[in-house]
Amino acid sequence: MSTEISGSVPVIVWFRDDLRLADHPALDAAVTSGQPVLCLFVLEEDTERRPLGGASRWWLDKSLASLDRDLNRLGGQLILRRGDPRRILPEVAASVGATALHFNRRYDQAGSDVDDTLTAMLRQRGVAVVSHAAWLLFEPGAIQTKTGGPFRVFTPFWRAHRPHLAPKAQLRRRPETIAFFKTAVASEPLASFDLHPTRPDWSAGLAESWTPGEAGAKARLVAFLDDGLSRYAAERDVPAAGASSRLSPHLRFGEIAVARVAHEVMKAQDSGSTPVEAAEKFLAEVGWREFAWHLLSVFPDLATRNFQTGFERFAWQEDAVALSAWTTGHTGYPIVDAGMRELWQTGSMHNRVRMITASFLVKHLLIHWRLGEQWFWDTLVDADLASNPFGWQWVAGTGADAAPYFRVFNPITQGEKFDPGGGYVRRFVPELAQLPDRLLHRPWEAPPLLRPDPLLYPPPIVDHDEGRKRALAAFAERR
Repeated sequence: MSTEISGSVPVIVWFRDDLRLADHPALDAAVTSGQPVLCLFVLEEDTERRPLGGASRWWLDKSLASLDRDLNRLGGQLILRRGDPRRILPEVAASVGATALHFNRRYDQAGSDVDDTLTAMLRQRGVAVVSHAAWLLFEPGAIQTKTGGPFRVFTPFWRAHRPHLAPKAQLRRRPETIAFFKTAVASEPLASFDLHPTRPDWSAGLAESWTPGEAGAKARLVAFLDDGLSRYAAERDVPAAGASSRLSPHLRFGEIAVARVAHEVMKAQDSGSTPVEAAEKFLAEVGWREFAWHLLSVFPDLATRNFQTGFERFAWQEDAVALSAWTTGHTGYPIVDAGMRELWQTGSMHNRVRMITASFLVKHLLIHWRLGEQWFWDTLVDADLASNPFGWQWVAGTGADAAPYFRVFNPITQGEKFDPGGGYVRRFVPELAQLPDRLLHRPWEAPPLLRPDPLLYPPPIVDHDEGRKRALAAFAERR
């Protein structure tokens, strides 16, 4: 519900990648200030920040609508603007006489630059600006190596951070009442942001697969705790098992705090309802997210430059036909094609399959990891500024703590090992549904009467052994 404070000037809460009400330090500080609250979101344009991909824009559209509904139930609204925050925030603050601005910190260089410039501008005008920690479990650089520098390898990073994990300290209750600023403030209609795809509207599969918003995030966490977490360590690599959390897009848009997720997992572990191995394995995956963001804070060009500079002269291949086959899921390798089609249909892909498909592009096809990263950026609902390029550089062997150059995922044996019953491939590659399990991941070995029509499903675009040898030779030469 809403309460009203008459005669008071407002404080502004600037929502960004934190589209929730619970566990929101900036909102909590504004609510407890005793002044009316104005909730604002700016669709950032004309800055150096990377524009959102198509799938992320779809998600943002639904998440903003959900947040606005939640604020409406409390008697308020989400003010929407688009443009450069360095122009919009001072304009809004001046128009309402705001005394303070609260926001949760972000750690990409372009975003930090915007925030620093804006902070200086507003403080010069007498507006208090307060930033809060909410995006990560640990602030970048809070814990360093013994020599005083940033970690570049995950295992020592997590070994140093895990003993200090105390997510409960970051949690805050969802406000039951908010004293909203009642004076009318101009707001742009959400539809004017053009976030939902049209001509054509390709988002039907996304809508069937996801429920963006804080309520959807909470329901997803409850479902994972009830069913997936206890099986996580044993089944996390099996795409048909349903043991993954599917929380990544909700975390990406801040519909649930990473501290809340970690807290509930640790609580389940402490209660004995979840095996320690399962809980710790999941927490380590959360740790990989932390590691990616810590790395981005010291290497801001992660999406465009090789972390290992020795790869700058690597002989990547230009092959538009092969790239198209990969993006559309027509490489002739069922596990690769299933993953790429899952991505296109649902805006997501199982994590094990992400590694397989990425390895196939950069190793078997020798196509630059940046082209794969750009495709994932546009098609993933959970693509974020750190984890997406970090994962691609890890697979390509160009990043920090990267996979060794000689690690080339075999798409045949990977499919047979992690999708032995074929449930995943049959779902996304129905052309192969009638093949027996023993042939499903190698359909070219099927007898002629069972072999799929090449016009419907192609033979492999590259022989695995030949592709592996070519990759090893190219990477060994680079070394």
